[in-house]
Amino acid sequence: MNSFQIIKTVRLTEKGTRQAEDLNQYTVVADPRANKTQIRQAVQELFKVKVTKVNTLNVRGKLRRQRTAQAGRSSNWKKAIITLKDGDKISLT
Repeated sequence: MNSFQIIKTVRLTEKGTRQAEDLNQYTVVADPRANKTQIRQAVQELFKVKVTKVNTLNVRGKLRRQRTAQAGRSSNWKKAIITLKDGDKISLT
């Protein structure tokens, strides 16, 4: 897998914005098959920053129902919380 397949997108939320300002942490959506080492290398290659720590968790998809009797489910995904070296930043805008 290449870096663009491993890192799907960066999540922009209120909690993520606070983490970026206070703790220098960013949340990304990663490929579920990727491990921490692959995620670390992909972030360093794509954003040209130094990663000090990677935490991952698998997020289970929610059950959805849209005005029908049949229920659906949103897909499962992997969340990775990336901690950067002091002084490094990812420009999200």
